[in-house]
Amino acid sequence: MRFSLEHAAVRVALATLAHGPLECAQFLAEAYVALLDIAIPKLRRTAMINLKLALPELGEAEHRRIADGSFRSIARILVSLARFPQIDATNISSWIRYEGREHFVEAKAHGKGVLFATAHLGNWELSAFAHAMLTEPMHVVVRPLDNPLLDAIVVRLRTMSGNRVIEKKDYARGILRALAANEAVGILIDQNAGLDDGIFVPFFGVPACVGVGFPRLAAHSGAPVIPGFALWSERERRYVLKFEKPIFATGDLKADTKRIHDELEKSIRAHPDQWLWMHRRWKTRPPGEAGIY
Repeated sequence: MRFSLEHAAVRVALATLAHGPLECAQFLAEAYVALLDIAIPKLRRTAMINLKLALPELGEAEHRRIADGSFRSIARILVSLARFPQIDATNISSWIRYEGREHFVEAKAHGKGVLFATAHLGNWELSAFAHAMLTEPMHVVVRPLDNPLLDAIVVRLRTMSGNRVIEKKDYARGILRALAANEAVGILIDQNAGLDDGIFVPFFGVPACVGVGFPRLAAHSGAPVIPGFALWSERERRYVLKFEKPIFATGDLKADTKRIHDELEKSIRAHPDQWLWMHRRWKTRPPGEAGIY
């Protein structure tokens, strides 16, 4: 019953955002997200804890402003998801443009595939969708949603521009097959990992447990790693898909992980109100250290 109710609510929400002026859709999406903020107060509590931990030099008022911006960023993602069926080659440029595409071309020339190190920063859904339309389809590594009805909606939208989904349960083999065919794979790297499959690296000056599967695959395959994020430009009123210079793994898991996360931190610091601060990123602590949340 819960799955059915969630499914119905999401379908209605997406339907109401799919048509009409974008400004009206954004206003409505922000209203939906505001209701979510009220209904699940732990999201904002987590965001404020994370902001105090990662950006202690900023005051509480600035933390609240960044958290508000993070919720608005989610609203923008909802609007774009709802309009995926309407986005094509004739209007994609009104939604997003490239910056640093030459880095992808350079990485692809090595013939070993490309690993996109992306995150819950900006519009991670639109970045993969648009890359498939503007350049070539790619693979995206995902964890299926707990609600299979919602998961079916999201998979349909994610594959609408030609992308293919690799589920995390089969991610190693799926990624290596894609890289062997000189194809690109996008992976969200900013999620908390457990002690059994992660290592600690500094992230905003605080030890964060990071999964080692990504840098291990990069070293094993020789595929270049490109940090890439679709960041909202208020001036242009569209996203900018920024690709950084390729990073080549050395095989030193800790050093490689830190280099990649240093790039992620740099991008978050430049656009703090576009990161998903509601995620309990620092949940796993070193043995003996008290929990943060």
